[in-house]
Amino acid sequence: MATTSLDPGKQRLTPPAKRAVKGACFGFFVDYFDIYLPVVALTPAIAYFQPPDTAPAVAATLSYITLALTLIGRPLGAIVFGRIADITGRRRATLVAVAGAGTCTLLMGLLPGYATIGWLSIALVLLLRFVGGVFMGGEYSSANPLAMEASPKRLRGLVGGLIAAAYPLGYIAISLVVALTFQFAPTGGLDSPYVQWGWRIPFFVGAALSVWFLLYFRKVEESDAFKQEQRTSAVRKSPLKELLTGEHRRKLLQVLLMMTGMWFTVQATLSATPALLSAVIGLPSSAVNTGLLVANVFVAAGYLVMAQLGQRFGRRRMLVLSGVWTVLLVPVVFAAMVRSATAAAADGSSVLPTMVWATLALVLTVSPWGIVSTYIIERFATGVRASGYGIGYSLAVIVPGFYAFYMIGLANFMPYEYTPIALIVLGGALAAIGALRGPETRDADLT
Repeated sequence: MATTSLDPGKQRLTPPAKRAVKGACFGFFVDYFDIYLPVVALTPAIAYFQPPDTAPAVAATLSYITLALTLIGRPLGAIVFGRIADITGRRRATLVAVAGAGTCTLLMGLLPGYATIGWLSIALVLLLRFVGGVFMGGEYSSANPLAMEASPKRLRGLVGGLIAAAYPLGYIAISLVVALTFQFAPTGGLDSPYVQWGWRIPFFVGAALSVWFLLYFRKVEESDAFKQEQRTSAVRKSPLKELLTGEHRRKLLQVLLMMTGMWFTVQATLSATPALLSAVIGLPSSAVNTGLLVANVFVAAGYLVMAQLGQRFGRRRMLVLSGVWTVLLVPVVFAAMVRSATAAAADGSSVLPTMVWATLALVLTVSPWGIVSTYIIERFATGVRASGYGIGYSLAVIVPGFYAFYMIGLANFMPYEYTPIALIVLGGALAAIGALRGPETRDADLT
């Protein structure tokens, strides 16, 4: 039987190891395609699940809660499936998690609306998104450590960057699917084709992608690092209990501090910018969406650049440096974006300068995520690696996930459109301090 071992002479990936890496990239792509389904695909059709007289503020709140429940489910999935991956294997945990996520996505596409079952329809939307989030959290908690354990030291940075780059590609893919659906199922009022049935198509595409990934990952071999851990550990302990004691607890707390900062910056830029530019400042939604699609291409490239810089100069050093430039430089760029957008909305001029500033802000704040997965996976020993990575990556999103409420509170002290700057500065500072409290991991031996 083939294994995911490395070619010791050339330090390159064997064919089975390449399958593991491709599987992790494909899995992250499917994961983020599913995450943005409620934001990109369901938001234009949310009226299908609500009574006709629903206030716009209530509709917007329900859309936000739908995404929030997905994000909240992910840490629970990391806890559950991280334990499965550390005890029974990364491959098995990935297969179960992807099957569950795909099933939830398919069921979402089959849901009846408010006209058929009343408020139960939106309740089922929220329930399925939460359960789907649990399974999504399990997918990357299992597949990404497997891919990294199959990679030689000199390629781990690149592998991490490739996995991370699948995220903006997932966003681009869901946006394109929805845009194509609009062509033959236009959106509009409650009776429009998209609201009545067109929104289901992106969910069916998401379910099909999960099936495709499931069939692909069945060919992926378990990592040698996990096999060795199974052979040498006489007693299988609870990974979660180990994470909460001794040296592992200190590592987890350090990762959570750093990741809380990373999540604050990405929520304040990537998540807040679309609504800020279109709904608050008043730029055309189509122009903003097109601009952000282009921006995500640059973000994907930024992941790969940062991943290689981390491999060359050290992951800790680049994470600290990115936190510093987030504090000092990104607020200036973000403020320039807001000023440009305000001027464009007032006189009807081109939105191109605004989207250039927005792209620069996103690249500066989001590109460092090309280092994150590699760094966290290298921080933990094999027996707790999937749990440590999944929990460290996912649990930190909860506090920053309520960024919209923080922006409302900050609006009492500053103009609302500039409130993300405060969260950007906070996030950059926490990320830099968190990275400083940890060691360099580039030369860690994952076996």
